[in-house]
Amino acid sequence: MARLKVTQTRSKIGGRQNQRDTLRSLGLKRVHDVVVKEDRPEIRGMIATVSHLVTVEEVD
Repeated sequence: MARLKVTQTRSKIGGRQNQRDTLRSLGLKRVHDVVVKEDRPEIRGMIATVSHLVTVEEVD
């Protein structure tokens, strides 16, 4: 199964509460944090919620 490398590139300060909660549930705590997640529809939806705060790359 494909995996996604998610990097937080912008701060959550000033964002809505649901965006802050989404970053936390992805495992991102601060700028430049990186997590690798399975490519599932749930994760894609979370990334779509905070797409302006993160960058996403596909990894093997």
